[in-house]
Amino acid sequence: MSSDNSSADDVRQVWDVVVVGAGPAGASAAYAAAVTGRRVLLLEKAELPRYKTCGGGIIGPSRDALPPGFELPLRDRVHAVTFSLDGRFTRTRRSKQMLFGLVNRPEFDQQLVEHAQKAGAELRTGVTVQRVEQHGAAVPDRRTVAVVLQGGETVLARAVVGADGSASRIGAHVGVKLDQVDLGLEAEIPVPETVAEDWRGRVLIDWGPIPGSYGWVFPKGDTLTVGVISARGEGAATKRYLEDFVARLGLAGFEPSISSGHLTRCRAEDSPLTRGRVLVCGDAAGMLEPWTREGISFALRSGRLAGEWAVRIAEAHDAVDARRQALNYAFAIKAGLGVEMAVGKRMLAVFERRPGLFHAALTGFRPAWRAFRDITQGSTSLGEIVRTHPVAQRALTALDRRPAAQAAAAEQEAEGARDRQDAAGS
Repeated sequence: MSSDNSSADDVRQVWDVVVVGAGPAGASAAYAAAVTGRRVLLLEKAELPRYKTCGGGIIGPSRDALPPGFELPLRDRVHAVTFSLDGRFTRTRRSKQMLFGLVNRPEFDQQLVEHAQKAGAELRTGVTVQRVEQHGAAVPDRRTVAVVLQGGETVLARAVVGADGSASRIGAHVGVKLDQVDLGLEAEIPVPETVAEDWRGRVLIDWGPIPGSYGWVFPKGDTLTVGVISARGEGAATKRYLEDFVARLGLAGFEPSISSGHLTRCRAEDSPLTRGRVLVCGDAAGMLEPWTREGISFALRSGRLAGEWAVRIAEAHDAVDARRQALNYAFAIKAGLGVEMAVGKRMLAVFERRPGLFHAALTGFRPAWRAFRDITQGSTSLGEIVRTHPVAQRALTALDRRPAAQAAAAEQEAEGARDRQDAAGS
């Protein structure tokens, strides 16, 4: 805690940083703030460990963002990916090195929280945050934020990090704007050893029948995580896709231990990341990869940045300095994760129109497979590939433009047909 205010803060119980939400983003933020020696409080409405609808894939960028000494509780190591196009044209690609790991979220999240606690963060579970206030009777001075809990208790902080998920109350306070909402449906299916053995070390990715949709099978020991995702508003079709997908895989006879659904929300490019002394990260900020909807690496990386900049905001002695630090946080997010998201949005737009093209490239074009492998292993990113490979840049730009060109050609053809009709009728 800042030494110049320690005695006053002890009396009034002002925390340097309060983090709301103990998922990967919140735990990472709490860890990053706590290792600096500040007083950090981590609030979570559920009791831990708790289930989350999530495939649980840990790609290279996620591994690189974990705290030092963190040992992943891997359920499987993936060396092969089977791709299919709505159940057809199936092909498996393999890698000698591990592509990514698979975890169960309750174990993974719990372990992240324990690392934050070891770094000095204090955890309170079963606590629901109603709102945050930066002005008014509950706020003793301009350097303080009031976190109002259900039941009326107020917690005071020098900075607040909102990591309370995709339906974030802290995100609402900041004014987070969303421009992509998707529905994910998932089933955890226990299977016999013979079935589990067939999937060991291999995942399935199926490009689905709904524009922008896909399904997955992730093996985790004696359980298969089977899910699908598509744009919100296609609920009935998404449910049908999951049912057909499970049946096609020969898994319809096995009873899921858990069936769940979840909305993923992706931020608009101009969406704010801060307001006063409050920051948002992870799902609360709408941070995820728009094409694959991969969120764990975005949660870990944005959470770490949020924790680091929350400490700087906590140390700010006036609104001007706090604003400067908040702008630095927003810049750090946009310069890194924001660039990846922008490329991901372009990829999704192309994928929605041409899923067969993606399938053909990944299964039949070696550079495309290498790019997929390198991204999942963490040696590069989608944004880096497009930035540094002129061929990838030109291909994506050409595909971006194709619908406009096709529309223009169609309009010209229609205009010509009208002219011919007019000439015939005159």
